[in-house]
Amino acid sequence: MGEIKIPELAESITEGTVAQWLKKTGEYVEKGDYIVELETDKVNVEIISEESGILQELKANEGDTVQVGEIIAIVSEGGANTKPAETPPKAAVQEAPVVTEAPAKEEPSPIKPEAKGYPIASPSARKLAREKGIDLSQVPSNDPLGRLRAHDVIEHDRRKEQPAPSAPKEKENKQPQAAEAKPGKPTERVRMTRRRQTIASRLVEVQQNTAMLTTFNEVDMSNIMKLRNKRKDQFHKENDVKLGFMSFFTKAVVACLKKAPLLNAEIQGDEIVLKKFYDIGIAVSTDDGLVVPVLRDADRKNFAEIESDIMTFADKARNNKLSLSDLQGGTFTITNGGVFGSLLSTPILNGPQVGILGMHKIQMRPVAIDNEKMENRPMMYLALSYDHRIIDGKEAVTFLARVKALLEDPESLLFEA
Repeated sequence: MGEIKIPELAESITEGTVAQWLKKTGEYVEKGDYIVELETDKVNVEIISEESGILQELKANEGDTVQVGEIIAIVSEGGANTKPAETPPKAAVQEAPVVTEAPAKEEPSPIKPEAKGYPIASPSARKLAREKGIDLSQVPSNDPLGRLRAHDVIEHDRRKEQPAPSAPKEKENKQPQAAEAKPGKPTERVRMTRRRQTIASRLVEVQQNTAMLTTFNEVDMSNIMKLRNKRKDQFHKENDVKLGFMSFFTKAVVACLKKAPLLNAEIQGDEIVLKKFYDIGIAVSTDDGLVVPVLRDADRKNFAEIESDIMTFADKARNNKLSLSDLQGGTFTITNGGVFGSLLSTPILNGPQVGILGMHKIQMRPVAIDNEKMENRPMMYLALSYDHRIIDGKEAVTFLARVKALLEDPESLLFEA
């Protein structure tokens, strides 16, 4: 008998929630087959079987919380001779469950999800299907290999909701009955995902356990925009990545953290841990909530390397490919509510960090140039939230003023060590 256990995931993760079993009791599994999707605080991971054989018993149900090291399934030991003849072999892979083997000779058509006994779907597609109560086996795929993605589930749900010719009448007949059975306005209860629960608890924890304060300033983006427009084509040609605003802000933040080390620190008990490295978290919004992948050693990277890393993070986040290592650590965070149109906000600290910079929407506003002249300039409000337990107002205000000065003279960033 072989035991399937929850493996070590990361130092800070000790448990997870069974999101979906990918194999059923009685099915044959190959060593390396994905058998269960586990939802953790940060990312969804898929657990593989370390044995080949028949899946005899599932010791956890979907929705159960399981601990690292806990046995969640039993697989009977067996070689290839126990494998059903009609089941094609599948090699172990380390990425998401994408079918990579060629179809058997007697099968001219692409492999379909049903051939494997369960729909082959991305974690985001499975999560969306669970939330909407959709059977993935009923969802058609546009992928040549039959893999289901989130947009397939959305399209299936949209078609399902379109009423048939007689549906409007049916709906009219049923509505009064529903109102009589449960009077009042319609509601819907949706279970919070594990990640959303974690985000909620950590935000409350930060509010309760820190003396958070926010200071504001504004930056004239004229010179950055001029420099960016002047260099963007050449930059893209030489580096195969676009020149965005985030690299300027990252460079400015790192330069200012070197002069304000307490903003790059952490409180541990009655000690302050001053970090001599600069791992900058870049907040990214996903359908599952906010995630903060970490740009490692940002002080050693040039503009192109920063932009390339950020583009990679964004792509991983969109496709639910961020790993635990991408999200761990970080000494300071930058978040940009401006991409959603936010003009001004108060960012919440990403504990145990003690500082976070909030970027906002660039908006044309009249600015006094001198006592007699005004001009419309592209302006952005900046917000710095900080832990007042170790950072005084003077240091926070000075830090933000330095960031402003560097951004308004972007060429000066080239001379910052």
